[in-house]
Amino acid sequence: MKNKIVFMGTPIFSVPILKSLYQNGYPVSVVYTQPPNKSQRGQKLKNSPIHNISEILNLEVRTPLNLKNNENEYNFLKNLKADLAIVVAYGQIIPEEFLNLTKYGFINIHASLLPKWRGAAPIQRSIMNLDKETGISFMKIVKKLDEGPVCKKLNIKISEKDNYETLSDKLSSLASENMLDIIDDIFEEKVLFEEQNHEKATYAKKILKSEGEIKWNENAENILGKINGLYPSPGAWFVYKGERYKILNAELGFISDQAGKVVDNNLEIACGNNKSIKVIKIQRQGKNIQNIGEFMLGSSIKKDTKLNNA
Repeated sequence: MKNKIVFMGTPIFSVPILKSLYQNGYPVSVVYTQPPNKSQRGQKLKNSPIHNISEILNLEVRTPLNLKNNENEYNFLKNLKADLAIVVAYGQIIPEEFLNLTKYGFINIHASLLPKWRGAAPIQRSIMNLDKETGISFMKIVKKLDEGPVCKKLNIKISEKDNYETLSDKLSSLASENMLDIIDDIFEEKVLFEEQNHEKATYAKKILKSEGEIKWNENAENILGKINGLYPSPGAWFVYKGERYKILNAELGFISDQAGKVVDNNLEIACGNNKSIKVIKIQRQGKNIQNIGEFMLGSSIKKDTKLNNA
């Protein structure tokens, strides 16, 4: 196989897809990823997951801060004369002038069933929206964000226990298992792209930390959607006596009481639709993650505590 491939990606989600390309002999000429950033502890520079796996696979890595108005990277890709660019959660918008620098264009592997959930956080938004299914879309990149024609969509069910981490892993595996056939069809010019129905588009805007705040008067299902969709980061949280508590895992309960009231000594909390949530794992601000039994031994949050008034 002589075709040259450019790969662009950054998070863990992208790693199985790059590994699949490499392990199946597809020639990745260069990998683009986001520059190293400072870790929370010690402020040391930390490479992206794609950067790390690329070094292990001995692939060339480039980490431009920005592609916009970047003449150096434009000329590099132009001179490379690659056949195809594959983009998987890269984290940068590809400038329009770059899109003609490969023979078959730039293909984006997007974690939703386009045109639903265009944008930065499709997996989180799908869970938070209580969607029953999601999937992967293989789309040609155009000037406007996630509006390009699609050649393949793959569906997957969302279980009640799925969180961002588990669903992300499932979608990444789904993409890596099906991507090679699509690439072959692109190189053999067998693939057909169809325009999206733009009137049905919805947008998955970037997640803000403030969205993690739990409002107990909301439905229990929506609160669970927030807990699962925002796990592990930034997380769903509430404040009690000036301290923040992050709920990492919970399940639906059926106790009816005043919204925000703790209804037992295992931290089951009433919500706004005559249902409740049962907390399974929790993290007090500045402390380690705890199972609920361990947490309750030393907690001042007991039965009849009213979290809405804390």
